[in-house]
Amino acid sequence: MSKTTGRKTYTRANKPLVWFPFAGGGLVAALMLPVMIFVTGIAVPLGLIDAEALSYDRVYAFAANPLGKIILFGVLVLPLWHAAHRFRMTIQDLGARTSGSRSVVAALCYGFGMVFTLLCLAALLSFW
Repeated sequence: MSKTTGRKTYTRANKPLVWFPFAGGGLVAALMLPVMIFVTGIAVPLGLIDAEALSYDRVYAFAANPLGKIILFGVLVLPLWHAAHRFRMTIQDLGARTSGSRSVVAALCYGFGMVFTLLCLAALLSFW
């Protein structure tokens, strides 16, 4: 949709819809994932954190809580969208430069992101 004001013509873009999950995913990947890797992959196995802190019952209680579901959804889905956008840009850099190939790559990357977003949503809502 175009909007004309005076001499300039403005066209609405869908870039904010792509850049929001990309930026959010980068933020989560940079700030949250290293902490999660440290806690689950280093601190608990080395005994720095009691293994009971990540017992099934406690993790299930966190995942069953509505706030926990929102946190898990953000931690899982936002980096997925970040990766989908990065992969799309990498494929374009490797040679998908025509309009048709760019559209196919975008549809595949963002389609993959949408499918796994819906799967994550279904999984989190399955034990509400």
